[in-house]
Amino acid sequence: MSAYWIAHVTVTDADAYGEYAKRATGAIEAHGGEFLARATRTIWLEGNERARNVIVRFPSVEDAERCYQSAAYQEALSYAKGASERDLCIIDGN
Repeated sequence: MSAYWIAHVTVTDADAYGEYAKRATGAIEAHGGEFLARATRTIWLEGNERARNVIVRFPSVEDAERCYQSAAYQEALSYAKGASERDLCIIDGN
């Protein structure tokens, strides 16, 4: 079963967040993650609007969790902390 990371982000430091994005991409792809949407154009209908929205498909919930917990992703995430406001969840795609 596929699983999805859904991220809603407001970037507050573009340079640091750019470094996060560069490093996170490799960690995500190493865990079977495939970017389905990485866009700034969003039509927001409800809730708290964020300027950047990302959807990544993983082979399973376990792969998505392993990616998040991996040393490579956590290292990348250190660049996003303090450089963004983020909401991130994993959705089981069954």
